[in-house]
Amino acid sequence: MVQVGILMGSASDENTISPCVEVLKKLGISYRFTVSSAHRTPLRTEKIVDELEKQGCQVFICAAGMAAHLAGAVAARTIKPVIGIPLTGSSLNGLDSLLATVQMPAGFPVGTVALDKAGAKNAGYMAAQIIALHDPEVAEALLKERQYFIDTVEKTAKEIEEKYR
Repeated sequence: MVQVGILMGSASDENTISPCVEVLKKLGISYRFTVSSAHRTPLRTEKIVDELEKQGCQVFICAAGMAAHLAGAVAARTIKPVIGIPLTGSSLNGLDSLLATVQMPAGFPVGTVALDKAGAKNAGYMAAQIIALHDPEVAEALLKERQYFIDTVEKTAKEIEEKYR
């Protein structure tokens, strides 16, 4: 079973999207990470979505730059949640991909996260939250991760406060 399908429009985006994979691994979520272009390989994109749905995929994460709209192409093919990661890479510094990902027609939503690596991490966490609705182990892993973040901020705050007394 593959819980999350991660598609990126170009292999050159691998380093930007890999933080998403790290989050999923850390939380014990199965995934398939691959390359497919909504425009250059539309039949491949359709085939991957269909295959992943048959394998039990619960969430799709799609990353593309410029006005390429991989997330929209996937959302047109499935009723599973689709999370879009807009990428920088054009003279518009990601505004084009952000707008292409956010501006979906009614009935075909794409949940959109921040640009690039920060968005990749949050896409992983958002996918985990969706899966956690019906998976207590993932829910527990998410709670532990959140507590780690809380503890880190508390520790840092204490260090800063002590340093500047």
